[in-house]
Amino acid sequence: MSTTKRRQAGEGGISEYLTKAGPRFLIKYPAPRQDGTRRVVLKRGFRTKREAAAALRTEIRALETGEWVDASKQPLATYLSEWLDGQRLAPATLASYRKNVRLHIAPHLGATRLDRLTGTSVDAWMRMLETSGRADGQGGLSPRTVRYVFTILRSALGDAVKHGQLAGNPTDRSTPPSPSQARPPEMQAWTALELARFLRWADDRDSDAAMAWRLLAYTGMRRGEALALRWRDVDLDAGRVAIRRSLGVVSTKGQGEQLVEGTTKTGQSRVVDLDAGTVGTLRAYRSVRGGLALDLVRDTALVLGGLDGRHRHPERFSRRFLAHVRQARKALGEEQLPMIRLHDLRHTHATLLLAAGEPVKVVSERLGHANATITLTVYQHVHPGMGRQAADRFAALLDG
Repeated sequence: MSTTKRRQAGEGGISEYLTKAGPRFLIKYPAPRQDGTRRVVLKRGFRTKREAAAALRTEIRALETGEWVDASKQPLATYLSEWLDGQRLAPATLASYRKNVRLHIAPHLGATRLDRLTGTSVDAWMRMLETSGRADGQGGLSPRTVRYVFTILRSALGDAVKHGQLAGNPTDRSTPPSPSQARPPEMQAWTALELARFLRWADDRDSDAAMAWRLLAYTGMRRGEALALRWRDVDLDAGRVAIRRSLGVVSTKGQGEQLVEGTTKTGQSRVVDLDAGTVGTLRAYRSVRGGLALDLVRDTALVLGGLDGRHRHPERFSRRFLAHVRQARKALGEEQLPMIRLHDLRHTHATLLLAAGEPVKVVSERLGHANATITLTVYQHVHPGMGRQAADRFAALLDG
């Protein structure tokens, strides 16, 4: 049985009701329609009476100041479809948003009206994703994926608030997996000796692939950036490359996959200097490709393209690297070469430079991070003794 707190007319009320998850509270208050009549607005899902009271005060205050919003009754799935159509995002990012909405949001929350979404329902949805959210029915999604999907929903509902379709964002009252739970897979990095050992093995076996692995390891480029690199971006005389684009995979339901060039991850270009050895290797590599076909070395040609001049598929490119690492481990001995992913060549580049004392700002610029703080956060493990070194140096200044 519900119990209602008595309030004066026009102030609304708070009621308690029971759910499978325990007691919850709802608020109700009178609000004007566009035709001048009034109706009673109900909002459910508050966990405590204090939370409900605070929400009710906010609603009444908004009514008194003329800021109250008549929340949209549009189904969430319809709203998200329209919202996605209006987003200015990189093609691969937009495709990822559409896929996650289609697989993980629309089937479970899509029929819910915008004005009926609550923090409680969003929390229940996330817990369901964690336990049984995989589209293939084989269990739950990782905390990292759940947080990513939640971020999409939060952004969409935030725009609904901004455009007057919602008075507040229900995800503000939700609890997604924490950043620590959603951290990416643990990074691995080779030592300088291990990297050199692998590159020597690769060069003896497949010089074409060895060029790709060397370029990634010696510049710290992302996979998509390397696969979008063209000869016009490479200045062998000056010994530098300009990284302006990135290749991504766009998957559209019913249309398959497309390889699409877009901006870099930060949306900004950068220039990375090359060492003399890599410049020499690139010259020899270009000479060999030019001997195969002049079209492969024109300014517009892809540096790491296939012999047909087309982009290499990013996922197949990564699988090729993994196959080479497995073969190298078999040939050299597993203890001589730890197993790593292609992206870990980027981590290896950064780790070796930072461990050698290269300034963080320089490493950050080579990696294309938005700022040096990101570099410090990602690679803080590289300098476990930095605090002690700083203390010793400060003491040495005074002792001197």
